[in-house]
Amino acid sequence: MAQRRPPPTGPLRRMPLFLLIWGVFSLAMWVPALHALYLNDHDTSRAFFYSGILGLVVVTLVALSHSGRLPRWGALGQLAALLAAFAVLPLFLALPLFEALRTTSYLNAYFDMVSAITTTGADIFADPSRLSGPLHLWRALVGWMGGLMMWIAASAILAPLSLGGFEVTTRGEPGRTVFAMTQSEKVDPRGRLLRVARTLSPIYAMLTGVICVLLLIAGEKGLTAICHAMSVMATSGISPVGGMGGSTAGITGEAILFLFMFFALSRLTFSSDTVNRGYARLDKDPEFRIGLMIVLGVPVLLFLRHWLAAYDVDASADLGAAVRALWGSVFTVMSFLSTTGFESTDWDEAQQWSGLGAPGLILLGLAMVGGGVATTAGGVKLLRVFALYLNGLREMERLIHPNSVSGEGAGNRRIQRDGAFIAWVFFMLFALSFAGISLLLAALGAGFEQALILSIATLTTTGPLIEVAGDLAIRLVDLGPWAKLVMCAAMVIGRLETLAIIALFTPALWRR
Repeated sequence: MAQRRPPPTGPLRRMPLFLLIWGVFSLAMWVPALHALYLNDHDTSRAFFYSGILGLVVVTLVALSHSGRLPRWGALGQLAALLAAFAVLPLFLALPLFEALRTTSYLNAYFDMVSAITTTGADIFADPSRLSGPLHLWRALVGWMGGLMMWIAASAILAPLSLGGFEVTTRGEPGRTVFAMTQSEKVDPRGRLLRVARTLSPIYAMLTGVICVLLLIAGEKGLTAICHAMSVMATSGISPVGGMGGSTAGITGEAILFLFMFFALSRLTFSSDTVNRGYARLDKDPEFRIGLMIVLGVPVLLFLRHWLAAYDVDASADLGAAVRALWGSVFTVMSFLSTTGFESTDWDEAQQWSGLGAPGLILLGLAMVGGGVATTAGGVKLLRVFALYLNGLREMERLIHPNSVSGEGAGNRRIQRDGAFIAWVFFMLFALSFAGISLLLAALGAGFEQALILSIATLTTTGPLIEVAGDLAIRLVDLGPWAKLVMCAAMVIGRLETLAIIALFTPALWRR
């Protein structure tokens, strides 16, 4: 007779995951409350303090009512809780923002919180001076915590379910739990979640602190340094000064942020807990190598393009402007490839030096490629691009030698076959999502170019594209209510990805 599974021990393992996340965000509201109290902004301080208390009371009451129940659905139930955190929790997170600002609608506040927690960073408040320091801190903090959720969810939820990019290298089908777990984690999947959280949270916080200290040393203001540090680690692109143009750290600050954007290119830059899915060495990791090639290759092409144009207008001899143009291209390419969305102050210098317009289409393409699997970056992910590259290379070889055997290793041969197929399925789902969101936005009054930019910006979680990709910046506040709700749905889909959404609505997976 099979032995009965022992119940999970400890209140954190018995509490529903969504309530646990809600409680953490409720406690986080006291951070901007203390900052507002320090600034003698008592109205804002009360809004955050009372909202935090309200959240903790509700979480406590609901947790007590669920105290005798055990989690039933394992990793798939945790994925559903993650979806609720991105789509439902912002209804609560918007309360202090709405109460403290008092000059916007609740829908705008909800939109802004969805944008922050999904690390999209689409700024519905175009003028940074409209928000006070505590509100800027809250937006950056929500984005930072949303990025931390994705770090933890990648190992604890998405990897066991073969989702989030892991389906390219795993041997199981998307949605099926095939990841190697200990016996205790099979009995209690929450144990893996807590273990991963205890491991990655200190690393995430430490890296954020290092960025902040370096920016302060470089001459950045306190609030800006904190917000930019959190935004780079979360790839949210949220800034209290409108981006790098309002920064006081100059090119030194850009260089600091540039170095830490590499953490969005590969998970191996900060963790090796999923190396049995791919490559254990960073120099052998295809994601990091492809990302590095793009970061170096695209600016060189842009530089040559600018150089040839500048040669025609006798500006090629200005080496200082050439160096600034090259740095502006390198920083901006890295920023949009990692889906952070910060624009270098020398990006305009590159355009003025060459006399060419802004290559917004290149920025859209970089955001669509995106960063690494299991990082905070959005997009379709570099690993899927690598899988399609291997498959395309193999098909060209077979045109010449139909009976040849692939010379790739065992891991790459698997990616060439099943991994490339799954990557292609994801690309098709992404294309269908892009077409559907664009059609909905166009039907709701957006122009063709606006609908295209808004769709890519939300599905790739790269909100700053809305301001820099087109000839004219798009004012989100002028969009209708239904268009904003469609964009909110697109941001959630872009954050969790379409395969995960499909898995959640597949009854057969729940029955297993």
